[in-house]
Amino acid sequence: MVGNVAGTMAELEPEDFYLLSGVEQGMRFSEWVNVEKLPEYAGLSEENVDYRIDRCADRELIRRKTIQYEGYQLTFEGYDALALHTFAERETISGMGASLGVGKESDVYEVESYRPLALKFHREGYTNFREVNKERDYTADNHHVSWQYTARKAAEREYGALEDLYPQVSVPQPIDHNRHAIVMEKLPGVELANAKLRSDQVVGVLDLILREMDRAYRAGYVHADMSEYNVAISDDGIVIFDWPQSVETDHENADELLERDVENVVGYFARKYPNETPDVDPAAVAAAIADGEFESVRGRTQ
Repeated sequence: MVGNVAGTMAELEPEDFYLLSGVEQGMRFSEWVNVEKLPEYAGLSEENVDYRIDRCADRELIRRKTIQYEGYQLTFEGYDALALHTFAERETISGMGASLGVGKESDVYEVESYRPLALKFHREGYTNFREVNKERDYTADNHHVSWQYTARKAAEREYGALEDLYPQVSVPQPIDHNRHAIVMEKLPGVELANAKLRSDQVVGVLDLILREMDRAYRAGYVHADMSEYNVAISDDGIVIFDWPQSVETDHENADELLERDVENVVGYFARKYPNETPDVDPAAVAAAIADGEFESVRGRTQ
C-alpha cells in the first residue's frame, strides 16, 4: 500500500523537489539513476544532492540500490509529492482530504479546492508491473518502462477520454492532470455495487447505464471494463468512472469489448435483481449500439 504524502509536503523544501525531479528525469533512461548523474539532472551541487538524498530517503520518497553503482529510484510516494507540488503551484488544489477509495490500480482522495473535487493517483503496475505492462496497449512498444511510466500513461489515457466524453456522456468532469494523477469532479452518491435499488428503479437504472454506454460509443469510446464497481448512482442519475483501459471505437477489439461490457452490466442486474431485470440479450444490445440503433433495443428493457 502506498502511503499518503500529504503530511510530508509541508516539510519539503524547493531543493527537495529539484532532487525528486532529477531522479524522475533520470528514470526516463534507466531503472536506477546513477548518483553521479543527479547533480546534472537536479541542477544541484554534489553536496546539496547528498543532503537532499538523505532528506528524501528518510521520508521514503526515493529508494536506494547498490548494483554496479549507487542508484536511486522514485517511490510512488515521491511521485505523488511531485504531482501534488505541481497541482499546488497551479492552484488546482489547496489541500488533501480523506481517502475516498483505495484499489489495486488507484488511490482516490477528496481534495480542498473551489468546489468538491477528487484526486486520483494511478497505481497501475505497482503490485504486478509485468502483467499490467503486457496487457495495456500504451506500454506494449516500450523496451524500458517503469511502473511510474505505466501509471502516467494510464492517467494520460483516462484524462484524455474524460475530456473527449464530458459533458455529452455522464462521466466525472476532468479538471487537471499531472504525471500519474488526475483532479476531477467528486463522484456523487455511491457505487452501484453498494446500492439497494427499489423494484421500480431497476429497469430505469439499467436503461440509464446502457444509454450512457451508447453515448460513449457515439463519442468514440468503449469503456472496456464495465462493472457495478465503476458506476456511481445518486438521485441525479448515474456517472460512469474509471476509463484508463478504454478503447476507441476503431480499435480492432472494440465491438467485442462492448459486448463484454453489456454482458457484465446486464449480468449484474440479473444476479442481484432476478425478478425485476428484463430478459435482455447482451449481444443484441451491443450490436444495436455499434449500429447506431440503440433506441429500439432500449425500448425492450422498459
